[in-house]
Amino acid sequence: MKKINFFIPLLLLCIIAGCKQSAKNTEDIAEETTVETTTPREIWSKEKANEWYAAQPWFVGANFNPRTAINQLEMWQEDTFDPETIDQELGWAENIGMNAMRVYLHDLVHKNDAEGMYKRMDQFLKIADQHQIKILFVLFDSCWDPFPEAGKQRAPKPHVHNSGWVQSPGQKALKDESQYPRLEKYVKETIAQFANDDRILGWDVWNEPDNMTGPSYEAVEIPNKAALVLPLLKKTFEWARSVNPSQPLTSGVWTGDWSDPNTMQPMHTMQLEQSDIITFHNYSDPADFEKNIKELQRYGKPIICTEYMARPNGSTFAGFLPVAKKYNVGMINWGFVDGKSQTKYPWDSWTKTYTAEPEVWFHEVFRSNGEPYDPKETQLIRELTSEVNGQ
Repeated sequence: MKKINFFIPLLLLCIIAGCKQSAKNTEDIAEETTVETTTPREIWSKEKANEWYAAQPWFVGANFNPRTAINQLEMWQEDTFDPETIDQELGWAENIGMNAMRVYLHDLVHKNDAEGMYKRMDQFLKIADQHQIKILFVLFDSCWDPFPEAGKQRAPKPHVHNSGWVQSPGQKALKDESQYPRLEKYVKETIAQFANDDRILGWDVWNEPDNMTGPSYEAVEIPNKAALVLPLLKKTFEWARSVNPSQPLTSGVWTGDWSDPNTMQPMHTMQLEQSDIITFHNYSDPADFEKNIKELQRYGKPIICTEYMARPNGSTFAGFLPVAKKYNVGMINWGFVDGKSQTKYPWDSWTKTYTAEPEVWFHEVFRSNGEPYDPKETQLIRELTSEVNGQ
């Protein structure tokens, strides 16, 4: 009995020791896996970026927000997510040859309902994929209302361009460094959720980061906004790369002189140097658009114009698309279907009173019933995409 009593504790001791060693090995494996999966990938080389681009079609599409949503929150929150309208509108896009959409997310949707947001993103991607459309998601945005609030969104102001669009992060979060861990979580978890999803064209980490909102909200903007955004933008790129997305990262330059890298503003230098592919905005005329392309070609990477098309400014499909085709520059115009964002009205609708729709629409391709605003435009898009993509 004594022998048995001695043996049993010894056996138990060995079992416990073995369990501890096994647990330690499991922890080691987990730790090794964590290190492996969180090692930030490098910024894409020119070779890597061009190899990726060579496998893509010529991207032609629009910045997409369904006509039933006034902003990003209304698009993505559970109560107002509208897959039926999304499906209908992306069908219109497919019909004219569009194959890419740039779509804004919002950190507050993630804060309040991350899992729900991912489910709705996946549902959106399924719809887009059925229409052979890839998605460029936008994580942060410095434009329009600095004070976003989750929940029911306000009604549009009559005849006012983007009267309900909201920034992400809002001013309060931007000024409060204690909220940065939440923003980091939003970036990392969202990209990680879809890091190897080939339905996604890429991640536009921050739209117009130094935009001071012009006459719309400049009275309530903080003077040091750009100074706050600059280091946070750098962190955002780092957070995004840390989860090793297979898709490219970018942030598009939109203002200033990009002709001389030695005199460019620090914000724009960072955007271009940190981006896997080059993106930019141009709402001017075809000559200025072509000038921008030539300025940005020095980076030797694929170029996509992620905002253009303001008809009264001379930024039109007829003027820009043939130039883009010549240089193999992807094209994503602002606005798709006339709706609650009201971007058929010009920017000056914030300072000038409109009582009816403008004679010449500023943005948008389709009326709310699916009729093209200008059938010549949609026919041109259809012809050029068919010709280049071999359809």
